[in-house]
Amino acid sequence: MTFPTAQKLYAVIDGTWPSSAKQALGPWTIRIDGSGSSRVSAATAEQLVTDADIPQAEEAMRAAGQVPLFMIREGEAALDDLLRARGYVIKDPVNMYAAPIAKIATERPPPVTSFEVWPPLAAQIELWAEGGIGAGRLAVMDRAREPKTTLLGRSHDRPAGTVYVGIAADCAMIHALEIGTKLRRQGLARHLTQAAAFWAQDNGADYLTLVTTQANTGANALYSSLGMTLVGHYHYRTLPE
Repeated sequence: MTFPTAQKLYAVIDGTWPSSAKQALGPWTIRIDGSGSSRVSAATAEQLVTDADIPQAEEAMRAAGQVPLFMIREGEAALDDLLRARGYVIKDPVNMYAAPIAKIATERPPPVTSFEVWPPLAAQIELWAEGGIGAGRLAVMDRAREPKTTLLGRSHDRPAGTVYVGIAADCAMIHALEIGTKLRRQGLARHLTQAAAFWAQDNGADYLTLVTTQANTGANALYSSLGMTLVGHYHYRTLPE
């Protein structure tokens, strides 16, 4: 086993949270998706680009009805500078975390706290909707390849949290972890993360991974407290409205 690098996690994102369509266009990969999720609608550079290459990607995204959006990965400072010079602003700086499954799958959540569910239940869809995760992102989960699952979390004898987990290569990745507004800070996010690790272990993954915005201080604190390693970063660049 080789501990995941940032470059590997970029591929795991694509594998577990797929866009509805991808197009190779010159030096670019153009992602087409109507979900509103940046991960499935951002263009990425697959080779060295120049300023003259940027309009090609912009035109392709606009033709698909999308606002031009670029994902800037580690080692792409030159592209970042080109976009900044064109007036693009930073959107959602993201941290990427990873840990060996065995490090997280150490203690199962209390009984009746977490349940594996596929397809998601209405209660989970309602919880996601409260957090702004709607039909478009549910469609991403639906189109993703197996193995995959969702976990329903319960607290005080009621649905309280939900999360989606998929596997690509030897990595499980958590997406869309959402806890009901009135039921946060009670340990359920930790329980669901641990439950995801046990599911991933049972389905052949060696590592548990995830991404979260740098602004989400609660999530970053949780994953650090679980002993997960910060392995890399990325951010987006978009034109201001």
